[in-house]
Amino acid sequence: MTEYPHLLAPLDLGFTTLRNRVLMGSMHTGLEERGDWNRVAEFYAARARGGVGLMVTGGMAPNREGGVFPGAAGLFSDQDIANHRGVTDRVHDAGGRIAMQILHAGRYAYGPDCVAPSAVKSPISPFVPNALDEAGIEKQIGDIVTAAVRARAAGYDGVEVMGSEGYFLNQFLVTHTNRRTDRWGGSYENRMRLPIEVVRRVRAAVGDDFILIYRLSMIDLVPDGSTWEEVVRLAREIEKAGATILNTGIGWHEARVPTIATSVPRRAFAWVTRKLMGEVGVPVIASNRINSPEVAEGVLAEGCADMVSMARPFLADPDFVRKAAEGRADEIAPCIACNQACLDHTFSGKISTCLVNPRACYETELVIAPAGVAKTVAVVGAGPAGLSAALTAAERGHRVTLFDKAGALGGQLNMAKKVPGKEEFRGLVDWFATMVARAGIDLRLGCEAGVKDLKDFDEVIVATGVVPRDPGIPGQDAPNVISYVDLLAGGARAGRRVAVVGAGGIGFDVAEYLVTGASPAEDLAAWKAEWGVSDPERDRGGLASGGPHTEPALREVTLLQRKAEKPGKRLGKTTGWIHRAALKMKGVKMLSGVNYERITPEGLEISFGEARENPALIAADTIVLCAGQLPQRGLADGLAAEGIAAHVIGGAEKAAELDAKRAIEQGTRLAAKL
Repeated sequence: MTEYPHLLAPLDLGFTTLRNRVLMGSMHTGLEERGDWNRVAEFYAARARGGVGLMVTGGMAPNREGGVFPGAAGLFSDQDIANHRGVTDRVHDAGGRIAMQILHAGRYAYGPDCVAPSAVKSPISPFVPNALDEAGIEKQIGDIVTAAVRARAAGYDGVEVMGSEGYFLNQFLVTHTNRRTDRWGGSYENRMRLPIEVVRRVRAAVGDDFILIYRLSMIDLVPDGSTWEEVVRLAREIEKAGATILNTGIGWHEARVPTIATSVPRRAFAWVTRKLMGEVGVPVIASNRINSPEVAEGVLAEGCADMVSMARPFLADPDFVRKAAEGRADEIAPCIACNQACLDHTFSGKISTCLVNPRACYETELVIAPAGVAKTVAVVGAGPAGLSAALTAAERGHRVTLFDKAGALGGQLNMAKKVPGKEEFRGLVDWFATMVARAGIDLRLGCEAGVKDLKDFDEVIVATGVVPRDPGIPGQDAPNVISYVDLLAGGARAGRRVAVVGAGGIGFDVAEYLVTGASPAEDLAAWKAEWGVSDPERDRGGLASGGPHTEPALREVTLLQRKAEKPGKRLGKTTGWIHRAALKMKGVKMLSGVNYERITPEGLEISFGEARENPALIAADTIVLCAGQLPQRGLADGLAAEGIAAHVIGGAEKAAELDAKRAIEQGTRLAAKL
């Protein structure tokens, strides 16, 4: 008897049956543009072997003007079809099903030839789009239909027509982006004409025995977005036009509401999809922040959807479904929705991967193979770098001993998990603990390994992490000064007024910790209020008419940095704005270009610029030092002095811009070569 009867139940689509209710949602990986089709095929085949019911590729452009960026992948030639046939064959050989997403970016395209219903520039792209005439609209329809026909020729089991997230078809639906007065604009009947016509013609071209998913924007989260009545009306018309399944789209890309970041509560938008259940006769898919089999099962069991879409969880663990089916859910590597290696990479033009699983999209390059000779391996430091090294080495057959002077594994992850909005890190620490126990690693917590403890091992890996950097501020030894380590570890308390020295990632986390009471990430109603999310049946587009409403800050916080640049500039590309906005709503003051003159019982004395002008006192009961980190190299230096070779990784090797993504990748890649 399975723990997940709804999740693992087959889904009958009439002409075909999916083996379960799990969709691997579309993710742009950047692999297709590199032209290494074996690598593309292995990425999808690995997920097929892992048991996914149906996968959707990253968005394929139907034409050059519709590509998200110049050179975006699509099926433009016979060679493209042949390349994609290699992918679909590999997926089918692995027992999987795969659909190709057709993505026309419209005004979101990063190219001067972008097109849209009207010449209204997007706030997130640099070009004013070219308004289409009647012939231009006809060309776009024809190109989307051609892409679907080519997808079938390439062996895909279906297509997903992207009609949400503010892309091309979505742009025709709302008056903000559609200023037309012809038959493609004006009344809602006219504005919804294009997506309906696209679906109707695609269905006619591909036949009845081909999956046609339509990605429907359930809640736009932008001003003048669709009403719920319009959403339901469109859904019904799309069904009539020939869609097999309706997938959920949440929020336009330009929306100032987070939708998939880690601070968004799990299954935060399942209530929206549930509103559509019963309004249409085709299966409906729920999406966004569904990241565990328990959450997915709950969504289905409660009647919120017929199927669930999970995208990034399959970067974290390609065997997600198989492990759930085998009763090994605790072994599923968790997606923590950090965005660091997936979306941040995508929007930086890099290949997407995963902080938790650096093998994602690198399956053919980063191979974990049995070791030719089993060695004894000592790993010192049970933070993310050491843990990934220890687990990979053990997987390869080495005999691993893992030391840490702390009483629990996890290293700095144990501080991260205490920050409001970063609760997902708890699951990552728990997963590491589970996997260390299952791997048979000799775990020695509360044990500070010295040189003499390590001299008899075949390989020694030093992952001792970092220590806080001393900012050297006069008066910093006073009792009103604490380190971020003392604060987040729970050994020190902060007063009512706090000055935070350092506005990097840790400084922002500390500020969030200081101003937030109950975490909105664990309270959907509070989160919706904080970001102004409403029911689209009440407020057009799902934006509350009264705007955001946040709980009062627990403390008065001033966040300071030496660099004369916008605080938070170096935070994650797709999440930095969320952190800045959240702290702004809490009234956190942010100052840059600051010199720290001295600390007094009254607070922190500062000045500005090289000339040390405009001296001021930041009145504070507590000053928290978050002024960066330095490598903790004592053990590494001691081993070198004794002539003992050691591999130094993570923060112990380089503390600058340290994050768990680099640490886990370093540990994995090193152990893969031992």
